[in-house]
Amino acid sequence: MPNLPSHSPLGVLLVGHGTRDRSGTEEFFLLGQRLSTVLSGQAVVAPCLLEFQEPTITQAWATLVSHQCSRVVVAPLLLFAAGHAKSDIPDEVAAAKQATPGSESVDVSFCPPISRQALMIDAVRQRLIEALETLPNDRVGLAMEGNQRTAIVMVGRGSRDVCASADMRVLSEIAVMGRPDEQPSLADQYGIARDGLHTTFYAMAEPRLPDTLDRVAASGRFDRIVVHPHLLFSGRLYEAIEKQVQDAAKNHPHVQFGTSAYLGPTDLVARAVAARIVEACSPPVMSV
Repeated sequence: MPNLPSHSPLGVLLVGHGTRDRSGTEEFFLLGQRLSTVLSGQAVVAPCLLEFQEPTITQAWATLVSHQCSRVVVAPLLLFAAGHAKSDIPDEVAAAKQATPGSESVDVSFCPPISRQALMIDAVRQRLIEALETLPNDRVGLAMEGNQRTAIVMVGRGSRDVCASADMRVLSEIAVMGRPDEQPSLADQYGIARDGLHTTFYAMAEPRLPDTLDRVAASGRFDRIVVHPHLLFSGRLYEAIEKQVQDAAKNHPHVQFGTSAYLGPTDLVARAVAARIVEACSPPVMSV
């Protein structure tokens, strides 16, 4: 696909939610650097934060205007479409455009959240496999092929938006039960039965994580429970989920519990964001 002319670069407004957690903030900006590397020579990437910290959306927008970007793609760094993606970010971008001189002729388009983009599914599978391979497999009978005594609990942040909650459930199904390119699914590889996959939430949606862990552990069906916190970065939320898993392990000592790593500012996530940016460009203006 052709590049943009050098006199009219593409601007990318990478919008993060924002957090008071220092490590999470650092990871956001690291991902911004990796996205800049992926799009090197094809786009100017301006990371910004919706809440709590700077640069704000208005400040990052001004940076792109100063680079004479005639087109800006807004890339919300959000896992699912809810209130921030549907209203808060578009409203802030509109206000930034109105407030910044020289913005009148700038065209704006919006990426959908990275959600179930194919590379994000790969990233989830990678984290699950790491956790499954790390968790000890030494209980009596646990190593027997086909015994299907491992459960996976996928944990979303939670939202009052029913579509976002539904998207989380679909992602769980695809990541664990899906067969990419006709290859064996993760469920096939690790003996995950249909009743061994559970989707739950930390807040604002049901079921909640502690209830799900108690129910799955008390069922007697499973010897191992692997929990995947579906989060981009480190911070208090990841730590709170770890604590809830630890509490469940104390309450159910006959079950082995493991928690996967969060997704993190990896090249895989950066490429997923870049793929969404390409999709938002119509006609396409770059290659990744």
